[in-house]
Amino acid sequence: MRTMGGEQKPYVDTGPVLEKPVAASAGLGWQGKSTILLQKGYGTWLFLGVIITTLDLTPSPKQPNRCGSCTRCIEACPTAAIIAPYQLDARKCLAYLTIEHQGAIPVAYRAALGDRVYGCDDCLDVCPWNRWAQNTKEARFTARPHPILRETLAWTEEKFVEHFRGTPIKRLGLLRWWRNALTVLGNTGGQEDIPAVLPLTNHDNAMVAEHARWAEEQIRQRLDKQWIA
Repeated sequence: MRTMGGEQKPYVDTGPVLEKPVAASAGLGWQGKSTILLQKGYGTWLFLGVIITTLDLTPSPKQPNRCGSCTRCIEACPTAAIIAPYQLDARKCLAYLTIEHQGAIPVAYRAALGDRVYGCDDCLDVCPWNRWAQNTKEARFTARPHPILRETLAWTEEKFVEHFRGTPIKRLGLLRWWRNALTVLGNTGGQEDIPAVLPLTNHDNAMVAEHARWAEEQIRQRLDKQWIA
């Protein structure tokens, strides 16, 4: 593009650019009923990047919508966030609540989070167009070892940044990571997790403290039920 003149700026998930409809208009795919962009060869498993340019470029032909009568993504959503085909209520979406949302995760949606500490891919996983998707060969996109959640509750901000350097998780910051981790521990944690949770019940940050108290309560209730059984 440099040889064509004009000015360009690369842009990847760092501001309010509506990548999905722009990509659909550029002929890169179509937005499915989950509002996620789909591409015939990759299904839902793709990344979007943007180059903003002053050049007047001709877009590729638009791709037709190939969702047909399929509603798997709508049925798979654990919080019914896809309120109608092609309509998403982000306030219910676990991906939004664990990645973009700044405050506490609403109590009504905490159990639905299950063991997901960052995001939710349920609506992507079930898409039948994924049958043609291939595993990436790019080493930078391979999964890293999952940290032990209770151990992360004692991390400093510096340790958090060091561990997640080079990943999108880093932009959460430690406090929102704790929020997510405490929610997961509330759903799945056991006796061994309580000592790590307790110090955060009196944290200066109200969001962290509330999530820690909730997590402790959920774990103790689960242990009580196991003892009674």
